[in-house]
Amino acid sequence: MTNGTDLALPPGRAWRDRAVDAALFCAAVLLGMVVLGVVKEQGDLPRWAVEADPLLGLVACGALWWRRRHPLVVALIGLPAVALATSALPAGAVIVANAALRLRRRRALPTLGAYTLFMAPSGLLLPGTAGDLWFDAAFSLAYLLAAFACGHALRSRRLLVERLRADAARARAEHERRLADARRAERQAIAREMHDVLAHRVSLLSVHAGALAYRTRQAEAGAGPALDGAEVAASAEVIRGNAHEAVEELQEVLRLLHAEEGGEPVSLLPRIEDIDGLVADARATGQPVDFRTEVAAGTVRAVRSQLHRTVYRVAQEGLTNARKHAPGIPVGLTLAGGPGAGLTVEVRNALPAAPGARDPIPGTGTGLTGLAERVRLDGGTLDHTAADGTFTLRARLPWPAR
Repeated sequence: MTNGTDLALPPGRAWRDRAVDAALFCAAVLLGMVVLGVVKEQGDLPRWAVEADPLLGLVACGALWWRRRHPLVVALIGLPAVALATSALPAGAVIVANAALRLRRRRALPTLGAYTLFMAPSGLLLPGTAGDLWFDAAFSLAYLLAAFACGHALRSRRLLVERLRADAARARAEHERRLADARRAERQAIAREMHDVLAHRVSLLSVHAGALAYRTRQAEAGAGPALDGAEVAASAEVIRGNAHEAVEELQEVLRLLHAEEGGEPVSLLPRIEDIDGLVADARATGQPVDFRTEVAAGTVRAVRSQLHRTVYRVAQEGLTNARKHAPGIPVGLTLAGGPGAGLTVEVRNALPAAPGARDPIPGTGTGLTGLAERVRLDGGTLDHTAADGTFTLRARLPWPAR
């Protein structure tokens, strides 16, 4: 809303508007009677003025009821009344202020000019001295300018309030949009977590089940000893435990995906310390893992949560890839670095001599791509090479000095 447009009526204020209209009408009538009585006591008015003054004042007061919907029409109706009737002066002040409040500037200023033009010489129609005429003209001008200034000030205030409300509405909409984007991004991150978590667990199940099938085929072919009851029970327990872990982690991810829309963004937050459990799970399935860390446990606690999660996922993806593509081959997992020097995660394993010796573990083939994007968003780099019979997955992440 600008000063060049008519001021719209605010919605939902009908009862308040009626109360204000009634109060203004009563006040204008009462003050008009008082002004008329004072003028009658101070001087003799012509007979026509005495008879017409109350009627014109009542017309001006009655027009106030339509000042909201038709401010220009009300101003035109009140113009002769205010110019000729002293009882219409209070209503005239409201009409002029209303014109300044509700009309565009190019309409409000001519209205003020018309009232000034008609009121200033109106004293010529009434008896009095020249000094009285000059006083009446000065009083009329001051009276009109004061009323117009009040209306204009009120219009400016309302325009400011509307502008602030519009700005607040835009800010709320922008805030809601940012929240929606944050929730969407968080849920996408959770979906990636689902891939990482389940791929790790399912790969453990597949490796152990494949080992059982392999041992069984070897025993049936007479190429190896048969599994005894204790080995079968231990293998079944490992499979059962990992299956339960997979189901629980899937339930946690689904719970987060179905979280309340108004809640705070949430996510799975594994920490660097949890890599010990990751390695223990891998060793329980028969994967030989040599885990070495050169990072002091005390310094790791100060690392931000996102870096914890990224380091954990790099280690998890490296062990999962090793199980898929180099089953049974020893894996080296190294964690090194410190504040200011950065953090390096390296997973290294020998390339299998005969690929496909066992049934391959299925996968989406996008694990390293997604992992590289995660590391890049965290300010680091990820590279993987296969040279000299060794596959190396290495992530370098920033670790600012505090």
